[in-house]
Amino acid sequence: MENVNQIKKNLYKLAKVQLGFYPTPCHRLDRLSKRLGVEIYLKREDLSGFTPFGGNKIRKLEYLLGDALEQGCDHVVTFGATQSNHAMQTVAACRKYGLIPILFLNRVVHGDNELRANLLLDNIMGAEIHITDSREESEVAAKIRGQELEAAGHTCYSIPSGGASPVGSTGFVNAFLELSEQLLQNNIKADYLFHATGSGGTLSGLLAGKKVLGASTKIVSVAVGSKDAEYPPKILQLSTDTLKRIGSDIPLTEDDLTIDHGFFLPGYEIPNEESSAAIRLLAETEGILLDPVYTGKAFSGLLHGIQSGEIPKGSTVIFLHTGGSLALFAEKEILGKWLT
Repeated sequence: MENVNQIKKNLYKLAKVQLGFYPTPCHRLDRLSKRLGVEIYLKREDLSGFTPFGGNKIRKLEYLLGDALEQGCDHVVTFGATQSNHAMQTVAACRKYGLIPILFLNRVVHGDNELRANLLLDNIMGAEIHITDSREESEVAAKIRGQELEAAGHTCYSIPSGGASPVGSTGFVNAFLELSEQLLQNNIKADYLFHATGSGGTLSGLLAGKKVLGASTKIVSVAVGSKDAEYPPKILQLSTDTLKRIGSDIPLTEDDLTIDHGFFLPGYEIPNEESSAAIRLLAETEGILLDPVYTGKAFSGLLHGIQSGEIPKGSTVIFLHTGGSLALFAEKEILGKWLT
């Protein structure tokens, strides 16, 4: 366990803008907990603000835009799929702080360049939008656009997909510290923390926060897309760099990671029956909406853990609701046949 007060001081010194409303709520799912025999709490990052749609990208963007403004940038470039939550939240945050947002988005499903859900909001907020057929094409196009802007005297700040960088991940060190304080105040000991993982920025920050506190809570990261053998080392490096940024040199190993690859098929942004059932269960039991791309798949992983006995009866589980419910209004290929 590190000197937590010193870490908090280090966090306070970092460049940051104000976007979210904190602390985000953490509350018990009363009816579902009773039904399943496990204490389930929801950490509501979907209510983080500052737009009506919230989500986990807000905490990352506070540090990312703080860094961009500190460097004197006037344009922000970022990447994602056409229905990217991260891209939409980046546009909103840029508008709040007077930066010009430029999006390079790649198609994942047929017809996903139609103006609906996140892409519609990107358009309403006046983002410069470029749509390509692959991430590689987006990166090439972004490099060319950046050179054009620099030649015209502008300075661009590039944010990777999902805000997955040591700067962005710092936001989820804060999130873990905040959650731990909420649990302590309410005398709750969390055995597990479940969340969806994609680009890895949230996971890296949560892991860094856990190590700083020396917490025993097991973080279970449910992958929402295919991950190769390079993914765990990438996460460890990102988390290590995040720790260094806040003044910590705690070592990390792959034993610190629990990444579940069992619930993303048939692929990213493609729903499955189990995740759709998980969305319906939470909606019908608690009146809370998940999304088919991220939280639905992660919650199906949590339910499987309970039903299989991997999570023992009487355990206490935190589920990190990372937002994204706008995907319920996206293309039918993203929503799937089980929810319509």
